[in-house]
Amino acid sequence: MTPHKPAIDRFALRLAAFYGGVFVALGIQMPFLPVWLAAKGLDAGAIGTVLAAPLILRIFAVPLVTGAADRMGALRGVLIMTAAATAAGYALLGFASGFWAILVMASLATAALTSIFPLADAYALKGLAMRSRSYGSVRVWGSGAFIAGSLGAGLLLDMMRPADLIWPMVGAFFAMTLLSAWLQPLEDGARPRASPGSGAFLRSPAFLAVTSAASLIQASHAVYYGFSTLDWRAAGLSGHAIGALWAVGVIAEIILFAVSGRLPVGPGMLLGLGAAGAVVRWGVMALDPPLLLLPVLQGLHGLSFGATHLGAVLFLARAAPDRLGATAQGYLAIATGAAMAASTALSGLLYGVYGGRAYAAMAVAAMIGGLLALVAHRLWRDHTPQGRILSAKAD
Repeated sequence: MTPHKPAIDRFALRLAAFYGGVFVALGIQMPFLPVWLAAKGLDAGAIGTVLAAPLILRIFAVPLVTGAADRMGALRGVLIMTAAATAAGYALLGFASGFWAILVMASLATAALTSIFPLADAYALKGLAMRSRSYGSVRVWGSGAFIAGSLGAGLLLDMMRPADLIWPMVGAFFAMTLLSAWLQPLEDGARPRASPGSGAFLRSPAFLAVTSAASLIQASHAVYYGFSTLDWRAAGLSGHAIGALWAVGVIAEIILFAVSGRLPVGPGMLLGLGAAGAVVRWGVMALDPPLLLLPVLQGLHGLSFGATHLGAVLFLARAAPDRLGATAQGYLAIATGAAMAASTALSGLLYGVYGGRAYAAMAVAAMIGGLLALVAHRLWRDHTPQGRILSAKAD
């Protein structure tokens, strides 16, 4: 046992608690916010506008926030400030009335929230790498906490007036902020020095290929996220059965995160497995599979989402210059969000015309993502020192 072991355990413990706080809050916010907006008198069109506006704002907000964190070498500090801004924004939202006031406050608060994820991943990947710890074994607590938050949200929904549903969100976001302040500082608090060609990394074919691959594979979930519940209800499944199917997907994701540190595969292989899982999953879903096959297909969520997420963030963490760690994760988040927004709009049109056969288009998107993942792997292996090292480790 080394004398540094307690510090290592403290870092991982506090990080796991923070991820848990973030995803508990998210598990409450996602189902509650639309209900609260309706209780404030917004119609369906206005609710859609309020929910969509942060997707546009974060295109500008995330690069500013992550870029500032990298320039100052202050991942933890900026993460704490962003968490505090999210909590304060949702508290102010609770007092807002009228469409325009709600739109402005919800957009600002949610844009701050979306900036937390690339900052947290960059902080986690850097700190865990210093301690030779697995990212997935810590990130898994976030996935588990999301289930807890969603279940808790369902219970509260029957106990509170819809107009009061904002306050459990606010409480969860303030708890998240306290947990962010509990995070340990990274050992090297000095501003990172610029490395030659580091700015060119964000324009490199390898970076563009990885972000495009991950974005397409994740965006292939659009029909599932938007219409699987409607499709399954039309097939006669009960609400409990549908909830269980969604839980199977998250549990599969949790299992992958938990064992990822012991898997003998590199980021490129993880991206490829994510694409393969998505192609099989959506391809079979397009064929209207029997109900008994649905749990098996839901189990592929561990690959289609989990392996894709792990592969992308690990690729960028290992290949990006040190001073661009948060920035690279931020651009990945933006690209994924933009692709998901476009895919969601397209999936609505396709599902309206073709029903469940719309999953076939998602399989095609995942297949293209898999080809781009192969391109990215080859680019890194053949043209960068980091890629040659990663390729050697994977082989």
